[in-house]
Amino acid sequence: MSGTRTLKTDVAIVGGGIVGASAALALRRMGLGVVLLERDLCGSRSSGVNFGGVRRQGRPLSQLPLAQRAHRIWGELPARLGTDGEYIRSGHFKIARSEADMASLERYRAMSSDFDLGLELISAARLRAECPWLGTRAVGGSLCLEDGQANPRLVSPAFALAARRAGAQVLERHRVDELAHDGALFTVRATVLSAQDAGTLEVRAPVLLNCAGAWAGAIASQFGETPPMRARSPMMAVTEPVPHFMGWSLGVEGGGIYCRQVARGNLVLGGGTGITLDADRARADHDAIATLAVQAVELLPVLRHAHIIRTWGGTEGYLPDREPVLGPSRTTPGLFHGFGFAGAGFQIGPAAGEVLAELARDGRSDTPIDAFAIERFAHAGAQALAVADG
Repeated sequence: MSGTRTLKTDVAIVGGGIVGASAALALRRMGLGVVLLERDLCGSRSSGVNFGGVRRQGRPLSQLPLAQRAHRIWGELPARLGTDGEYIRSGHFKIARSEADMASLERYRAMSSDFDLGLELISAARLRAECPWLGTRAVGGSLCLEDGQANPRLVSPAFALAARRAGAQVLERHRVDELAHDGALFTVRATVLSAQDAGTLEVRAPVLLNCAGAWAGAIASQFGETPPMRARSPMMAVTEPVPHFMGWSLGVEGGGIYCRQVARGNLVLGGGTGITLDADRARADHDAIATLAVQAVELLPVLRHAHIIRTWGGTEGYLPDREPVLGPSRTTPGLFHGFGFAGAGFQIGPAAGEVLAELARDGRSDTPIDAFAIERFAHAGAQALAVADG
């Protein structure tokens, strides 16, 4: 391709992670035209390099309607995507390391009872009997039996492939350089980055979905909205294969290390923050990996002599309240945001995409999303603008 090509469609999407790709798939199932622009490869950023936990347990109550909707979607992956993405409902166990932790887990079970998560509190005695592989710091915990895990390197790209099969124009290696709105249509101008191709693309649509992950704040700013989002690089590691001993995916009450064991025997570990090298690259931090290894052995003594064979990091957007922005722009009709999932968007991503599709078509969704409105940062944006002007 050379020169400038123009496409007209019903909905333009910027960002080919799990949120943007699931929105594209949902829109095609509604019969709407879709053009999705992804700077790299779909699912290659945070959606494809995350821990792979598919959990509802421990989420803020505001996210549970979205998480329950996503839970149903995850149960239908083979029919929707043509693959199960190694998704299994292995159970998610949140470990308590003190009586205060147990009390916190008990409060969460009571507060979330309306959502029927099926949480089961497990005592220290039962834990010792059933899970001898756990370290002595665990004094009990909470089990959500239907939560689980999946392979993000398979699942996230699969949503984009399914959207393409359904008729969406999914354009990878297209870097968005400019966005504009004339009151009726959005114009998205992108440069084609493929070595086999050249030129620019202009997409025009009455609706724009901003699903650009850690880079979505810059897009929102072009329309007069500046959320106080910062980029952070969650850190991951994987061990060599060890004899299979653990079925559950594990987390720790109050935060910290999390881990799961895959069928081949490797332990996937997460925790700590890596180093953001630049806008496109992140890597693990040596000291943080050392801390993660100590925590892993404390939690799972069987890992004392296991080797870590790979580490990596991704780049995710975090907002001060650790809640996403999901919903309409407050400044520009036809613009809808879906970003800022704070390292916890993998499970709820498919539901967030469906909600965005409903907003694009109907202007509303039956799934409660008021807690995620970008309006909650309007004052912060005004303050930032005043500082810049000053």
